[in-house]
Amino acid sequence: MAVRDHGDPGDAPSVPPPLTEPVNPVRPSAAEEARTIAASTNAGTLATLTADGDPWASLVTYGLLDGAPVLCVSNMAEHGRNLAGDPRASIAVVAPATDSDPLANARITLAGVVQRPVGDELAAARAAHIAAVPAAKYYIDYSDFALWVLRAQRVRWVGGYGRMDSASGADYSAAQPDPVAPHAPGVIAHLNADHGDSLCRMAQALGGFPDATAAACTGADRYGLDLKVTTPRGVAYTRVGFPDRLRDIEQMRSATIDLVKSARAF
Repeated sequence: MAVRDHGDPGDAPSVPPPLTEPVNPVRPSAAEEARTIAASTNAGTLATLTADGDPWASLVTYGLLDGAPVLCVSNMAEHGRNLAGDPRASIAVVAPATDSDPLANARITLAGVVQRPVGDELAAARAAHIAAVPAAKYYIDYSDFALWVLRAQRVRWVGGYGRMDSASGADYSAAQPDPVAPHAPGVIAHLNADHGDSLCRMAQALGGFPDATAAACTGADRYGLDLKVTTPRGVAYTRVGFPDRLRDIEQMRSATIDLVKSARAF
């Protein structure tokens, strides 16, 4: 079998480029994407190092304290002993699936070191973990369990095929999770069911695909909409940004109407 590299697509369909420059393709930063994914669930895969230096991966639950994962692990568990012996760790978190292909879904890796919270931070960390993992209230105070806060030093975000970026731990800590993303599935379903013509017009006038024959919304956040575009040249993807960043989901309807008006007037 011949070996191919990324420069050889083989028999995979090619993605047509935009014919004009998208008007406003603004999207969240990698740090914002990562904060949003971290806030979208309460479970991930923790990677620790054994006393022999071997990697060890474990399923864990977590809460968030200013974006930092708060772990509650037993000292009798291997990953608990590993953290006590070597603070270096990372956690991989997968966002709720939107595609049947696992590699097409968004995920992050937060890498850094763990620390035991003390003083006021200990109480805040305990509350954060229980808020995200209610069942933890039954064991969090057992003497063989310990709280650890993972201080991210390096962040990797993958949004699916061909979409990825890195961020520093400082940028991740300073970012905020998207207030619109938790409500996106309902918004996306409504737009696709009732406003297909408007989405197509957005793709034509604002998204760089004047030859679009159809468009569907695949993502929505405080900055804009992701569109999957059908053209005579094939299927492509584009971005249409809102004129202003949204503060909450209540602004979504008016912002989307403004996009439609702009597209029709273009």
